[in-house]
Amino acid sequence: MMTVPISVPVIFGFLGGLGMQEMMIVAVLAVLLFGKNLPGVARSLGRSYSDFKKGLSDIQSEFHSATKEVEDTVNDRGFSSKSSSSSSYDDYDDYAEATAPKFEPPPAEPHKSENG
Repeated sequence: MMTVPISVPVIFGFLGGLGMQEMMIVAVLAVLLFGKNLPGVARSLGRSYSDFKKGLSDIQSEFHSATKEVEDTVNDRGFSSKSSSSSSYDDYDDYAEATAPKFEPPPAEPHKSENG
């Protein structure tokens, strides 16, 4: 007989790295805390989660539309939103070679020997 490992449904994906034992403990605690009200609490949590996701989606779509507006405005004025590959740092490099002569130390004087 082949055994199939028990997998956690995708619904519980928000619980992250909780194993089966931890989820059982959470379930027992939920039953002890909420008892008869557990279906109502679960419904309320589900509704709150749904509202949160909807609000997050609205914020993301508003952000994307605002950035799209800015990109369109920039493109309409003739600026490119992407950096062009034809220009390079050397085109804007204003570094010039030094014009002052290099310092050359004077030649060393020969040492006179004590015996000589």
